[in-house]
Amino acid sequence: MKKVNSSCLIWPETKMKKYFLESAVFLCGSATMMIELTGSRVLAPHIGTSIMVWTSLIGVILGFLSLGYAWGGKIADKRPERALLSKLILFVAIWVALSSALTDLVVMFVSQIAPDLRITAVISTILIFGFPSVLLGMVSPFAARIRNTQVQHTGATVGMLYAISTTGSIFGTFLAGFYLVSYFSNVTIFIIIACLLIVASALVFVESGAGKKALLVAVLILMAGQSQGFAQSFLGSDFVDVNTPYSRVWIYDIPNVNPRNSIRMMQINDETSSAQYLFRDELAAPYCRFYRLAAGLKPSLKKALMIGGGAYTFPMDFIRKNPEARMDVVEIDPKLKELAKKYFRLKDDPRLRIFHEDARTYLNRTDEKYDVIFVDTFRSFSPPFQLTTRECVGRMHAVLNEDGMVMTNIISSISGEKGQILRAYLKTIKLYFPYLYVLKVHNDKRADFPQNLMVMAFKKRPKLSIGDVELNNYLQQIWIEDIPEDRPVLRDDFAPVDRYEIPVMKDMLKFRRNEMMYRIKRRVYAV
Repeated sequence: MKKVNSSCLIWPETKMKKYFLESAVFLCGSATMMIELTGSRVLAPHIGTSIMVWTSLIGVILGFLSLGYAWGGKIADKRPERALLSKLILFVAIWVALSSALTDLVVMFVSQIAPDLRITAVISTILIFGFPSVLLGMVSPFAARIRNTQVQHTGATVGMLYAISTTGSIFGTFLAGFYLVSYFSNVTIFIIIACLLIVASALVFVESGAGKKALLVAVLILMAGQSQGFAQSFLGSDFVDVNTPYSRVWIYDIPNVNPRNSIRMMQINDETSSAQYLFRDELAAPYCRFYRLAAGLKPSLKKALMIGGGAYTFPMDFIRKNPEARMDVVEIDPKLKELAKKYFRLKDDPRLRIFHEDARTYLNRTDEKYDVIFVDTFRSFSPPFQLTTRECVGRMHAVLNEDGMVMTNIISSISGEKGQILRAYLKTIKLYFPYLYVLKVHNDKRADFPQNLMVMAFKKRPKLSIGDVELNNYLQQIWIEDIPEDRPVLRDDFAPVDRYEIPVMKDMLKFRRNEMMYRIKRRVYAV
């Protein structure tokens, strides 16, 4: 009697099942990159998306994947069983699904105790993504051991499976980066990833009970509906949490005993971007009021450019205050315009044109001429370096009229190590604009403390005199002491703004911790 190969009883090589293992490897590779990209949105509202954060995220996940490669090969040599691999993948799915509702709380907790942004990013990534990264790293070597039946084909088998895993990672990168993060919440994306991993687990070992796995899928999907916004319940039920193609955006209200002073906030990633009074049109953000100096210093102002739209609170104010002028706004994120219309009273106006592209590319290609350029893109955690360099300043100089000016809001101290970004920017912009003035938005703050500073740069010497009392008071806040030029000029090929901002980040993190604790306490006491 012919002897039957027992392995065929476990995995009959029918045409339908021939590529099940390879398909599972593809899905696990996709899940790895989807987790990594979604992870950046988990961290963004708490510590931003700077190069420091991305370095921590990529480095930690690669490290744990490597650990998984090593462990996966050793375990597979001892127990090359499809059932075991199926369970490992299922464990990842369960971890991802259960952790989806807790990611914000984990980062919030770590940010309260970690002394540095980089430490916060590393510890948060380890706690949330370390375990699933190890298990996902085990999949490819495990699958290679299962599939490898002939020694002479070992290289081809391993190469093929790693190629399939990498192809899956490419697919997951495009799927998450181009679509998922733009249309779904983080919780929903994690549930989608969990479902894909459950499918991969079933493909590896279909005999392990497909009915039970289908039931688990239903339970996880139900969890998604119940857990959405779990962390935000500590911050307020009125929170709007939106993933855009470029950022994670929070919108929430801060009530006041006097309703006229109640404010609606827009937070983009780690930082408050815009503020608006709920029941009046006056500018809520003090630094935005300093932008009005441009019209006071240039009464004939007809055309302005705003770099960075946010919730479009200042562009709307500019149109109201200057009925004969018009403004172009360059904002890279088109979703913000939609949110501004829905939550911040933005209206279409023929005098307000909005361009959705990177400000640097707009400056490079435009033939328009402006009287003033307002810059409001310098965040404290991750300033866009390409808008700080001499090449960018040269383009701003080129698109301005002969007596044009630039007004830049920058978060920095004036003196000490926390003022490096300011001093580097001043030395850079001085290459093209000989008349520079720094104004302290909050005149009571110490010079060595990070704060909103307004940099005014002019092509020609301005007449610093305005009849308006409020605007003239702003001019009294010009910093009159010398600011050293001890930082090199920022260039496209070398602009270490992230390094300059590290000391600033520490103070800003302290402020964010206090702000977050205030919100949590407010919610706890309300309950």
